[in-house]
Amino acid sequence: MNYNIRGENIEVTPAIRDYVEKKIAKLERYFTETPAANVNVNLKTYTDKKAKVEVTIPMQNLVLRAEEVHDDMYAGIDLITDKLERQIRKHKTKVNRKMREKGSLNTLFATVNDEPAAVEDDNELELVRQKSFDLKPMDSEEAILQMNMLGHSFYVFTNADTNRTNVVYKRKDGRYGLIETH
Repeated sequence: MNYNIRGENIEVTPAIRDYVEKKIAKLERYFTETPAANVNVNLKTYTDKKAKVEVTIPMQNLVLRAEEVHDDMYAGIDLITDKLERQIRKHKTKVNRKMREKGSLNTLFATVNDEPAAVEDDNELELVRQKSFDLKPMDSEEAILQMNMLGHSFYVFTNADTNRTNVVYKRKDGRYGLIETH
């Protein structure tokens, strides 16, 4: 794997570089062949002494991405590695399940220590509730007010101007986003 480690408001020292590479390299054990992937790591520090770690690993059939904000950059890197491992295991389980259904067991992933892959809980993808409602025509501002009034993180509505289904949502930064259908 090729590493591209960038720092914003922080100098990427050899110690930080070695720690990131050592931690991310542990993910290679999940693959039968080491993927020819570019690992993009962004390290940011803020004035409140928090560190943000972002890792993106684009691969042929999968993009692994995780981010973590933590007081300690090294702890953030550890948490990122855990998140990426969970993503790989989840994807691996999904691929293996599809392969078993098709009758083939050849996969991109290796089993760690020749043990079978940990089977993820089927409840993760289980639909536990279904709602049905009429979409009221309104503008995006009214939809945001409705969403906040209900205490939800998103709200589906019919745009009064275009008569199409839209979704407003609250972003991590506290601002709002709009998804329009075509």
